[in-house]
Amino acid sequence: MQNITDNIHDWLYATFNPTIAMLIEFAIIGALAIGLFAMLGLVLIYMERKVSAVMQLRLGPNRVGPKGIFQTTADTLKLIVKEGMTPNGVDKLLFNLAPFIVMIVAMVVLAPLMFAKGFQIWDINIGVFFITAVSSLSVIGILMAGWASNNKYSLLGAMRSGAQIVSYELSAGLSILAVIVLTGSLKLSEIITSQENGWWIFKGHLPVWIAFIIFIIAVTAETNRAPFDLAEAESELTAGFHTEYSGMKFALFFLAEYVNIFVVCALGATLFLGGWMPLHFGTGTKFNEVMDYIPSSVWFFGKTFFLIFVIMWFRWTFPRLRIDQLLNLEWKYLLPISMINLLLATFIAIMKWHF
Repeated sequence: MQNITDNIHDWLYATFNPTIAMLIEFAIIGALAIGLFAMLGLVLIYMERKVSAVMQLRLGPNRVGPKGIFQTTADTLKLIVKEGMTPNGVDKLLFNLAPFIVMIVAMVVLAPLMFAKGFQIWDINIGVFFITAVSSLSVIGILMAGWASNNKYSLLGAMRSGAQIVSYELSAGLSILAVIVLTGSLKLSEIITSQENGWWIFKGHLPVWIAFIIFIIAVTAETNRAPFDLAEAESELTAGFHTEYSGMKFALFFLAEYVNIFVVCALGATLFLGGWMPLHFGTGTKFNEVMDYIPSSVWFFGKTFFLIFVIMWFRWTFPRLRIDQLLNLEWKYLLPISMINLLLATFIAIMKWHF
């Protein structure tokens, strides 16, 4: 992957002047990001349906294409041709702007992720901070959608989502800090390199295990996934903050949810499971050499989709929590545990007791 990107970069700058070459690179990156978005939407929705079917002893999609693989493509075409309604009484500017804000935020946070060795849009030195800071802006789009819809169910869903995201961001951030303290860097490439002789989930002792569990719970709540899907509770709020949306505007909300799931799972795979780094134990062993034959992109997407499967497993296993249970879990349990765990991780880092 690194050779491909380097060759394209060198060819562009050798053929065009620097400004044109840079603009072409931006266009290529944008096209690849949009293509990744489209593929993630198709793949993850199909995966969700099949996972739920297996857990409920059903077949899932099985009519459109072999094993129903084109069902999500058919659904996408339906949404494309479906009329996008703007109800009377809404704030038209904010109503139409909200889904684009949510989508743009989901697209921007892809920048620091390292999809393979040497394959990254932007290797910024504060990559983890960038992802956590920018991803928190999506709540603005959700609140905007709920308020602008002029619908009490939409507003209630948006307010629930805002309280939920703001609350669980604390635990997610503190669990991320546990790895940052052990690594000593916010740069994703350096965090991955620090796991060359073992992933942090193996060499970070108990604090990393606790941080990993809290991280998975917190990001499940941040992405409004069951059992924390109170913002979209169908039995209470119709469809929550996007009740009044239809057509492609509804599709943007739907797609952004799945892209956000991919982003948080990719971040979790990078911090705790080594990102694209193969499974290594120590240095210079035959086992490590065998693991190196597997392409780095396979390692990254394999770990990411494993975590996505875990989050989907939650949805079809646990019942939905009440709003008071959801906030009690964060403020009375996860947040205090995260704070104590961060102190423990800091002590281990200072004493250099990690492997």
